[in-house]
Amino acid sequence: MEFNLPVTAGALVGLVALGTVGLIMMPAMQTRTVLMMVAPSMLVFGAICLVLGIKHGEYRASSTR
Repeated sequence: MEFNLPVTAGALVGLVALGTVGLIMMPAMQTRTVLMMVAPSMLVFGAICLVLGIKHGEYRASSTR
């Protein structure tokens, strides 16, 4: 499987959607709180981790001997 931009973005959005649906189904917090605070936070955190992972992969690929 080749990870290009659409596949990577789809995987990120899919994981966040799965987590959001799971949190909505649990009676832990209100749906409004999940949709307004938790889901955007998961997207931002996922995007930051994705960028860090890509940069680390580029570093590892360029520093091979």
